[in-house]
Formats: sequence, C-alpha cells, structure tokens
Amino acid sequence: MRNYLIKSVLQIIPVLLLISLIVFILVRVTGDPVALMLPETASDEDRMVLTRALGLDQPIYVQYIKFMGDLLQGDFGTSYRYNLPALPIILERLPASFELAIASMIIATLISVPLGILSAVKRNSYLDIFITGASALGKAIPHFWLGIMLILLFAVRMKIAPVSGRGTFEHLILPALTLGVGIAAETTRLIRSSMLDILGQDYIRTARSKGLIETLVVCKHAFRNSLIPVVTIMALQSSALIGGALISETIFAWPGMGLLIVQAVNGRDMAIVQASIFVVAFIVILGNLIADILYRLLDPRIKYK
Repeated sequence: MRNYLIKSVLQIIPVLLLISLIVFILVRVTGDPVALMLPETASDEDRMVLTRALGLDQPIYVQYIKFMGDLLQGDFGTSYRYNLPALPIILERLPASFELAIASMIIATLISVPLGILSAVKRNSYLDIFITGASALGKAIPHFWLGIMLILLFAVRMKIAPVSGRGTFEHLILPALTLGVGIAAETTRLIRSSMLDILGQDYIRTARSKGLIETLVVCKHAFRNSLIPVVTIMALQSSALIGGALISETIFAWPGMGLLIVQAVNGRDMAIVQASIFVVAFIVILGNLIADILYRLLDPRIKYK
C-alpha cells in the first residue's frame, strides 16, 4: 500500500507538468495580457514598459522556464483586479467552496443511499419505476434552472430561505440542494445497479438460506460490497462538483472559488484563472487518490502493485 501511494504521488508530477504547459499556452492564445491589463487609453510607451516588466519580450521558451520557476515558488502572478498575489486570493475562497461541496455531498448521500437500495430491493415495482424516473429527471435538470426554481419557490414565494450570500446555515441550504440533486440522481442509479448485481451473488443466496433477516442481508452483506463502484463515481464527481459550483455559486452569490473563477474569466484576470486551474486539477487528482485508498478499506482483497 505504501509503495502504491508513493508511486501515485510521483505520477502526479508529470500530470502537473502537462497542466502547466496547457495553462501557459491558454494564457497566451486568449489575447495579449498587456492589452487586457492596461486601459484602452494607455500609451505605447506604457505598453512597452509593462511588456518588459512581465518578460513578454523574451523568447517563448525563456518565458516558459520563468513561468515554471514562478510556479515552483507558488507564484501564479498578481491579480490586476485585486492587485494581490493570485494564490492567496483563491485559498481564501476555498473554505466556502469546501463548505458547499461537503453539504452537497451530504444531501446527495442522504437522498441516494436509501432510494438506491429501495429501488434495487423493489426491482420492477412501481416504486422502482418512480425512483428510476426521478433519477433520470434529476440528472437531466440543468443546475441553473433548478437554482432559479428553488429561489422562486423557497425565497420569493415561501420566504423561508435567503436568496444569496453566506453567513448562516440558511444561506447554505439552497445552493447545496441545487448542487446535490444532480449528484444524488447519478449516485442513486449507480447504487441500484450495483446492488442488483450483488443481490444476485451466491453468498447473498446463502445468507438468505441460513435464515438471516432481509434487512441484515441487504444492509450488511449487499450494500457494503456495492460501495466500491459508488466510491469511484463519488471521486469522479469531484470534477462535476466543481463545474456545478461555478453555476451554483454564481446564482446564489456564494463567495467561493467558483464565483471567483467566473468573475476572473469575465474580467480576463489571467493570474486568477491560471491559479484556479492548478488548484482544481490538484483537487481532482487528490480525490482520485483518496478513492484508491477507500477501495482498500472497503475491500481488503484489493491488492496494489
């Protein structure tokens, strides 16, 4: 296990190098950084001074070497909007994003686990058809539409939840629900599929033949063994969670990293954009690594080489 973790961590290095190259290229193909940072009334002399200050008058390979050197020091550049280093700005927003992500995953788990189990146990029943249909609908509903509908229902009409901001538990409910519904829909379908496969195994039939109550068979023997593919999806959902957070945080003005990224893209604040890409990539890679560890905890038979 230790050797596998060391190998996995070392494999992160070439991935981050590739991401750095992609970010370096994207920053330069989206437009002239100098033109984005200076007002339209700036003189040619001002443009030349800033070009030299940023090192953009150097050959492209020299720029990339300097870019990598800055990255190794944690320097992603200075945000021209905030006039502050980009990375600390993003790290300041991360707690709000993690708070929203954790709340969304809790909501998704509370919805998907019981519904997925019920759908598998009551296979081909009206309840199964209803849950399967609701899952498909939940997966198809766009985040922005669901968020707007929740605002109209709970904030405008019923007035039981705030529209935007962060500060109290009530502020968290609507954005977390908006983000959690899509994840719950996908996870419910996966739990159902995995449970149906497990319930057909020989050891489940053996457990039933021994007279074990159905609740014990389903919850202890079937559900735990069905969690391995679920963990896979939950880890992969980290990227979908970030994508959904961009929309959810924007709709509800939630002061997290997603809203910051949207504002940076709209304002062409490339320092924030490139730092955000690295942080998001690291979160996704870390999520996959945690999933690998959970595999072993859930099923000790899994061996790592």
